[in-house]
Amino acid sequence: MLYWLLVPLRYEWSFFNIFRYITVRTALAGITALFLSFLLGPTLIKLLKKNQIGQEIRAEGPHSHQAKKGTPSMGGLLILGATLIPTLLWGNLGNSYVWLGMGTMFFFGLVGFLDDYLKFKKKRSLGLIARNKFVLQFILAAVFALIIMALGFLGEFKLQLYLPFIKNWVPYLGWLYVPWIIFFLVGSSNAVNLADGLDGLAIGLTLISATALTALTYIAGHKIFSGYLGIAQVPQAAELTVFGGALTGACLGFLWFNSHPAQIFMGDVGALSLGATLAAIAILIKQELLLFTVAGVFILELLSVVLQVGYFKLSGGKRIFKMAPLHHHFELLGWPEEKVVIRFWILGIIFALFSLATVKLR
Repeated sequence: MLYWLLVPLRYEWSFFNIFRYITVRTALAGITALFLSFLLGPTLIKLLKKNQIGQEIRAEGPHSHQAKKGTPSMGGLLILGATLIPTLLWGNLGNSYVWLGMGTMFFFGLVGFLDDYLKFKKKRSLGLIARNKFVLQFILAAVFALIIMALGFLGEFKLQLYLPFIKNWVPYLGWLYVPWIIFFLVGSSNAVNLADGLDGLAIGLTLISATALTALTYIAGHKIFSGYLGIAQVPQAAELTVFGGALTGACLGFLWFNSHPAQIFMGDVGALSLGATLAAIAILIKQELLLFTVAGVFILELLSVVLQVGYFKLSGGKRIFKMAPLHHHFELLGWPEEKVVIRFWILGIIFALFSLATVKLR
């Protein structure tokens, strides 16, 4: 909105020419998101406490987590608001990629909101039945995929698969892109959800991943940088950098309230939307395979659950980890919660730096 209001003023006052630049508007979106988080966070926490919308804790989880029962949940509403509002203010709303990013975040957040609402309504740690939640995620991912296909046929999206380190083989996926996209969106959404178990863990890792993806988005949208670094140029993705900046600022702002001891939890409304948003950005900039390293810790968390459940069934009740997801395993080994979180953040930074390094290595 402000983009359309301020940029035309450059014909009268040259100062307003700066609002044409994506870097400036990305920084402004991040600052606005941070400001909104600090402004609205205390109000949301008070409102959730007043309405007794608190976290329900699984009985089978670590015993130390029982003290967190009743902590205000559904804080993902703050993340969504602090991301979407700055994007609407500073982004070019004529860009379809921006709307795809915002739409993915909003609708996956809606599924998470329904899940959180049922938890609050039923006063239990289980909201939506897992099968129903998965079906809703699958439907949303399929809609996203079909929109991508439509853009592909219109020439606004490349339906080829770009592989890291391989320049001369770019396979055309065509309609195979639909299951490919569904796999990444649903998988990433659930991976972040599984990692949301310790104060500051999921939002800190999302902050790291969002920062790396924002940098990759800027490179992909820049003709000179993308050409020099040998990655797919996606001109339409340049404006998506503003959305990435807002997401980064919102994550940083939410971490202020979610750090140990947490004043508020993001809930599924935050976790499901954040995971899907990271995947959507990676898909739109043709770097979805890098998601395995950009969001490497989330992938490890997801794999720990898959391995634990699979081995438990095959072995007749034996376990690989003391408890899954992986962060609970280290808790039960005796690591303090803060140490688990900080060390997982460090690992997340290493994964993100490796992802950015691969760009130059190409």
